[in-house]
Amino acid sequence: MGPSASDIRVLPTQDLAPFLERYRHDTSVPEIMDAGVFIREILDRASEFVPSEAGSVLLDHPFERATDPAETSLYFIAAFGPRAEELLGASIPSTEGIVGHVYRSGSSHLMAEPGNDPFFCPRFDETHDFVTRSVLAVPIRIGTSVCGVLELVNRRDGNPFSRRDLGLLEIFAAYTSVAIQNLLDAKRAGEAAHSDDLTGLANDRHFHRRLAQDLETADAKGGRVALLFLDLDNFKRINDTHGHLAGSQVLKEVGYLMRRLIRLPGVTLARYGGDEFVIILPDHDLPAAVRVANDFAAALRQQVFLRGRFSWAPGPVEFSGPLTCSIGVAVYPDHVPRSGSSDQRRNLLLGAADRAMYAAKAAGKNRVLVASPVQQASL
Repeated sequence: MGPSASDIRVLPTQDLAPFLERYRHDTSVPEIMDAGVFIREILDRASEFVPSEAGSVLLDHPFERATDPAETSLYFIAAFGPRAEELLGASIPSTEGIVGHVYRSGSSHLMAEPGNDPFFCPRFDETHDFVTRSVLAVPIRIGTSVCGVLELVNRRDGNPFSRRDLGLLEIFAAYTSVAIQNLLDAKRAGEAAHSDDLTGLANDRHFHRRLAQDLETADAKGGRVALLFLDLDNFKRINDTHGHLAGSQVLKEVGYLMRRLIRLPGVTLARYGGDEFVIILPDHDLPAAVRVANDFAAALRQQVFLRGRFSWAPGPVEFSGPLTCSIGVAVYPDHVPRSGSSDQRRNLLLGAADRAMYAAKAAGKNRVLVASPVQQASL
């Protein structure tokens, strides 16, 4: 009998989402399943196949995959057993322990005697008052690439895991890999109607619809809507130096960084076109909007891009950062009056933020500037 659903700990949906930022191009579109429920079911079913005292699912981070697998970290996205709550979100280097060995080699591993296993790392036992007697670990794949590890620890009946147990878990891991691929396909298909295919952010059509809705809500409640217009500085240099495929990868990673950092109620993150992005911040006044803009600009400067292994590059991509951006900030109704049609107010707010962004470019780039108010006569 496996652990009950209440015993299995899974990262919250918002923290789990970044680990599913993996892109596939199959045409099958299965039914969409909640990611947290899905991951919980993986561990529950695995322990039904091979009853165990503890277990975990570890995944690499898709935008932290290093050129050398040994430099990659593996994150606990789900766990059950002693100290499961403490493990959630923690990471281990892929150079460490049985899990690291399975991730790097792509081969399953059975440990029946800790003292005789060259890959066993006793650190967890030493720091958590736990005794590991036996371990099963199998790779989880997306397509042909290993993206994580499914691990079970200590058979419930006290006996060591057997080769038969390993075979059962390998069968289950193969099912899990296919199920993860299907989950990703469903996630992508569900977002396709309103998202940008490259970055996963909202597309310009969805952005305009949301902006109109947010302005109407602000009018009804007497509230505010902030708009950030962002353009990457010297982006053409990336395309010219490393090629357009590298440029596309950078845009994808910028979109991921935006989703990871700007997680606010009602926010809309969109790719406007090319290397331009827009961010709608409902219920934000000017100081709050400028703070969001400055925080993102600072994070972008510190971000390391193009760290992964890419099929279009013969080796590591030597990208010399930092990557910077220019951001224009406009707030409704501070910069655009509450008058005129919905389309007029939307276009005037967008134009005000756009002009502030170009002013930031003209002032030397790598900065945030606030829009000038639009005069009533402009309407």
